[in-house]
Amino acid sequence: MTLGGAMTQQGSMPRLVIAGVSSGVGKTTVTVALARALRTRGLRLALFKCGPDYLDPTYHERATGSSSRNLDGWMMGKEAVLATFAHAARGADLALIEGVMGFYDGASPTGEQGSTAEIAKWLEAPVALVVDAGGMSRSLAALVRGFVSFDLEARVAAVIANRIGGRGHLELLRSAQTFPPILGGLPVDRQHAFPERHLGLQTADASAVPEEWLDHWGALAAEGFAFDALTEIARSAPALAAPVSGSAGTTNHVCRIGVARDGAFHFYYDDNLRRLEALGAELHTFSPTRDASLPDVDGLYFGGGYPETFARELSANTPMLSAVRAFARAGGPVYAECGGLMYLTRAIVTASGERHSMVGLFSTEARMHDTLQALGYVEVETQSTTILGEAGTRFRGHEFRYSELAPAPEPPSVHCVYSVRKRRGSECFREGYRVNNVVASYVHAHWASNPNVAAAFVAACERFRCERGH
Repeated sequence: MTLGGAMTQQGSMPRLVIAGVSSGVGKTTVTVALARALRTRGLRLALFKCGPDYLDPTYHERATGSSSRNLDGWMMGKEAVLATFAHAARGADLALIEGVMGFYDGASPTGEQGSTAEIAKWLEAPVALVVDAGGMSRSLAALVRGFVSFDLEARVAAVIANRIGGRGHLELLRSAQTFPPILGGLPVDRQHAFPERHLGLQTADASAVPEEWLDHWGALAAEGFAFDALTEIARSAPALAAPVSGSAGTTNHVCRIGVARDGAFHFYYDDNLRRLEALGAELHTFSPTRDASLPDVDGLYFGGGYPETFARELSANTPMLSAVRAFARAGGPVYAECGGLMYLTRAIVTASGERHSMVGLFSTEARMHDTLQALGYVEVETQSTTILGEAGTRFRGHEFRYSELAPAPEPPSVHCVYSVRKRRGSECFREGYRVNNVVASYVHAHWASNPNVAAAFVAACERFRCERGH
């Protein structure tokens, strides 16, 4: 289920995990502030996000100007996590890995699988623990000591006190907490707080997060963080043995894949896209909300996002709806996840009841709700041959959605090709919808769990290219 390959000893890559005592303590703000300040100091950074998050990496990218990779223990497995880290961190001066939820929280309440602690131990990386210190003094010491002693194999080496009341409050905390040391503090600043929506933070585009906000947080970190001590901790990480990736990439383009990317569709694991490129796919982005036609491509990839927010614009762009419909009906390979699935249905119905017509490949509607309809890790096994591989192909992914399909797509017009098992529990349900060479699902798949899936998709696109004589 994971990438294989021989292990090789990598040079010592300075690295630091930014973990939290819980969700909502400000891990992303601290990571962005630290990254922005380090970049201002001239350091080349590699940034990573633990877990299945699509939104926090957009803040990393804005802070540093380079892409951020996800590291997920349950979906990827240890070898793929190490290989992804080693590849993406190559050439950087320092790697920052932002955690997910609380440091020890993961896929199970009784184990570390899927947690930030698991990733930190796999990477043999020291940890800076972020604490929401508002209203705290000596209690911070008790809280931190609990995290340090809970698992001695996890090296909590520093504390970052977030939402402090000022320098006096920070000194008060430092006098109470002596080890590990408090090496940074950020004040309460609601004016520059990153905006949120129902899936977490809002995507970090320039309209939501102005450039001056990022500079502001970087300046606060420059004032309140002990950079020499933090970088020394990062440099104390040992040399890391990481597997050699099975593919070094190719410049021989065997197909062209159109990737939908705009405000409506932008939830993609960077690792998935890099795998397609390594297999010979030339990626071309397009906007379903703005472009009047598809690029000249041999396959389409629709990720998740916020199609419900842009439903009016998507519906009004009838030339694009017609182009996608015609491409699919001509046998073109189309892979769609979550928001992409919604776009391919007959219509999106917003939570307020507005109905907006969509592509119409599936005779159902995607209806938004005010409450979560699904959340959590899943494992998929295909029940028939698709553009993702032979029957019996297995891979892992994640669901996080507020919509549902109604009525449920059914044969003979639509085939359910996935058997989906949730991470918690043994019950399976049918999902994954196929029409011609279209496969669409609510599952956000991570192809590190089975690299053959990316290879099968590229092969399907290559076949379609040959059939058309391109």
